[in-house]
Amino acid sequence: METKMSAAKVKMRQKKMRNQPASVQYPSSPGDAENSARRTGGDSPVTGEAGGGKDPSSIHPNTEQPENPHPRGGWVRGHQRDGGVYTKEMPNHITAGAFARARAAEVSTMLKAVTKTTGSCHVFGALPKHMRRRAMSHNTKRLPCRLRELANRLREKSLQAGSKKKKKEEAKGRSRKARRHHGNLLLEFNRRQRKNIWLETHIWHAKRFHMVKRWGYCLGVRPTYKCYRPSYRAMSSHCLLQDLSYYCCIELQGEEVELLSSLSQLTSKEAGPTFAAALCLSGQRQGSVVVYRAGQYPTQPLGPVTFLWRPRVQGSTHRQLWIWAHPTIKQDLLPELQTVCQVCEAVLPPVPPAEVFPTLEPQSEPGKTPEAKQMTGTKRKRTCKNERGPPAKKTLGDGTRSPNTPITWKSTSNGIVISDLTMEIVRYRLIGPQSHSVLVETMKAATDCNEISKSQPSPLWWPEQCRNESRMNLHRQQADVFHLLKGIYSTGELPSGTVLGLTVDDPRLTLPTKKVKALPCVKQAQEVGEEVKRRELMLRGVPAPCCQSSLWERSVRDNVTDNKISQKELNRMKSEVLVPGSRISPTPLQGRVPVLLVHQPGKHVGHEMSCWGAGWDLLLPKGWGMAFWVPLVYRGVGIGGLTMSLKHSENKGAAHFPHDYPDCPAGARFQEEQEAQLLSKFKRYPPAKRPNYIKHGCLAPFCCPWQQLAEEWDLILSEGEQNEGERQTQTKTQADAEMMMMEEVRPCGETTATKPPRQVTVLRNRKSLRLLSGWCGPTTSKGQRARGGVSPLDMSAMTRFLSAHGTSLVWVRLSLLSKGKPELHAMVCAPTAEDLKLLGKEPGACGPVEPPHREPFERRTRRQQKGTKTAAASEKTEAKESDPSPEPNPSTSEGPLSSVPPPLQSSPDLTFGLWSDPLPSVTSHCSRVTLGWVTHGDFSLSAGCGEALGFVSVAALLHTLLNQPMEHRGMLLLRNPAAMHYRFAKVNLEV
Repeated sequence: METKMSAAKVKMRQKKMRNQPASVQYPSSPGDAENSARRTGGDSPVTGEAGGGKDPSSIHPNTEQPENPHPRGGWVRGHQRDGGVYTKEMPNHITAGAFARARAAEVSTMLKAVTKTTGSCHVFGALPKHMRRRAMSHNTKRLPCRLRELANRLREKSLQAGSKKKKKEEAKGRSRKARRHHGNLLLEFNRRQRKNIWLETHIWHAKRFHMVKRWGYCLGVRPTYKCYRPSYRAMSSHCLLQDLSYYCCIELQGEEVELLSSLSQLTSKEAGPTFAAALCLSGQRQGSVVVYRAGQYPTQPLGPVTFLWRPRVQGSTHRQLWIWAHPTIKQDLLPELQTVCQVCEAVLPPVPPAEVFPTLEPQSEPGKTPEAKQMTGTKRKRTCKNERGPPAKKTLGDGTRSPNTPITWKSTSNGIVISDLTMEIVRYRLIGPQSHSVLVETMKAATDCNEISKSQPSPLWWPEQCRNESRMNLHRQQADVFHLLKGIYSTGELPSGTVLGLTVDDPRLTLPTKKVKALPCVKQAQEVGEEVKRRELMLRGVPAPCCQSSLWERSVRDNVTDNKISQKELNRMKSEVLVPGSRISPTPLQGRVPVLLVHQPGKHVGHEMSCWGAGWDLLLPKGWGMAFWVPLVYRGVGIGGLTMSLKHSENKGAAHFPHDYPDCPAGARFQEEQEAQLLSKFKRYPPAKRPNYIKHGCLAPFCCPWQQLAEEWDLILSEGEQNEGERQTQTKTQADAEMMMMEEVRPCGETTATKPPRQVTVLRNRKSLRLLSGWCGPTTSKGQRARGGVSPLDMSAMTRFLSAHGTSLVWVRLSLLSKGKPELHAMVCAPTAEDLKLLGKEPGACGPVEPPHREPFERRTRRQQKGTKTAAASEKTEAKESDPSPEPNPSTSEGPLSSVPPPLQSSPDLTFGLWSDPLPSVTSHCSRVTLGWVTHGDFSLSAGCGEALGFVSVAALLHTLLNQPMEHRGMLLLRNPAAMHYRFAKVNLEV
């Protein structure tokens, strides 16, 4: 009885037989062998694998074969199963035709089996396993020589099959050497600047900083190395360098009277000095002001700007003004300036003539055919060695702007011209007490031209300048004033906003071989007259004539940019110097650059750390950014990014734009973006790792609802003093009632009709701020009180103050009295009488603790996370627990959530641990009344304690100060969003 083959053997036999020709058949039993022998002319093929077959030469079709005494039970490999032997008898005769056909089938089967890869369609599958490599699949050179041609043919077939499917063939990659070629690299950089503007120091920053795309620019946020404390030490004791070229510059030209009358609509004298300030108008000082929409003060502010007037020219009333603004203000400020100046006519820029470059088309040679195509994966070769395209030019300025975009607008009525000089002027900021020493070591006053250069006509601007004797006298005066800076100990000793114009030599000519830390030269022997000039400079600033600079003229800026010496040419000139490392003499005529030095004030408010963070701003023509950046770095300065700009403002106690301007459009947009980023980061954590802000009693951990805060405090104080006592006793009851009512009010969307609320604003009235600062103490972080008489705070004074600034916010600085570090969006609260008593008994007390809150949406969010099926199962479980009957009815059962309306149960905007809009009362939600929130908070290295900057409601602050005893006036509480402990803090309102 024959036995069937197993499934594994059948599968193995099918795998071996799939490549065999139809003329050759391998029998699986002796009966099949006889039948196949008859069909093929009496010969059956014999293979070494089948082992049970017989030699076809010993078989004759008419000869009967003896029966096998040991019948096979199926096809097996090797010899016969029961020890059968091969027949050794030789045939008497053979048929030539049948014999030849059988041998031909065997030979073709053998050749096909050898050439066909076993199992795999890849060429390297034919190799032994110990010779195969993974890289052979994409690099044919890894294969042996005998298989490379076949691999290339298979690759061509796969590419042709892909082209038939109309797939786009990938671009042929170039080698790294070709990609790093100067021309190709420049074209690639220019292409990448079409979406986001690159600063001239972008490549330098990209190698050392974490870069972000923000406000349409590619900016460095922080270095890739640890820099927090080194940067603070640089700002405190030496110098920190930042690239502020992303700030936008808007130029206004026209008659002085027309400019002042137009700009007066955007500012108010109540908020401080305006564009018409005497020192600023003369060009000796740089001014700063917060601009508003025309005639809308104190509402609808646009943001802070700095401005600089060009010094007056004798006998002319035509003036020139530069306004520097943050890039987020430009989209709001420029249309407002065009409106108030009545500028509506756009001046189209001149279209440069298109340069036509001859193109070389490679001619097809008769010996070469289109079939000789380059194979993908191999290096490309140039088809024409003499082929040259147009030379690539580096993108300077705004690469995202179209050449046909107007940047100048002119008024037909008053003659005012507005120009957009964004990215036309490079601006560097040096922060620290030794900023002036770094500038003096880096830059040298420009040297005079020789007589030969003066006599010959030149397209450069400096020889023309040297021919004018009055201008050269002014240049010598400016060089003398610049030389006086060497003897000044600290940058903060100079008047704030001082402006100095100067022309300097190319700083690359004096570049040191190693980094050297620039230090002041105070100990040098000084003449009596020089000391008098230095004291005059420290008291009165730079004289008015020395504030003039050729940087104001567009023609000079373009001339300096176009004729800059390339680094390659400069290196060649240095190599020809006899003494290596010495300065090139004479100085090339292209190496004179007009600059402007603008003094930046440090901390000029309050009674602590006066003048901390003062420095200089260096203004340069475009194209010279790296020529000045590298020499400045070689003077041992620290480098800062956007993070250090924020920390610089925090240490000064100044508001940082756009973070600390919630009433400006740019500030509102920033808060929305920040809230989205923080919420996205919060949701990326697993639910078990997220802080439950509802149980912590934090309504808004990612944003600050300023409008709601101002409206609630306005409502509290409008009800009168007679209801204030009842409100304090009912605070906890109302908070619980609001939580229960949220389930009914929110799904229905019913809101009571109220009068339109007043828009929240930030208090910037100087007179009101001084009065409010006096009521707060004023105090310092060390607990010392300042001298000076202030009118007492009583109910009538508070009522008069709130009638003008009822819904306003005020900028405050809070210093912790004990341990702790304030965080972003920490709550500023008012302490109770018991808290102040605790502080009087224990001055180092940490503060009270907020009791845990109940979360009304916990089950709802859990059910939303589990899904519909899990929610249905949980509803049944809750129904069984609430109703002890054996067969409860789900429609009539009353569980814990039976009172929740169906729309709210399936609300998709519920997030575990967060309150959803609309928020309940922000003032009475916690056990301590909320006054405001923190926008910046950290441990201050300058004060040695935790400090926070933020806003509080004016009404809330006055109400708290009025109810506090005199010895504890100005004492508030701080609580982080994810903490339950309150910390005592001292409020500082610095003006």
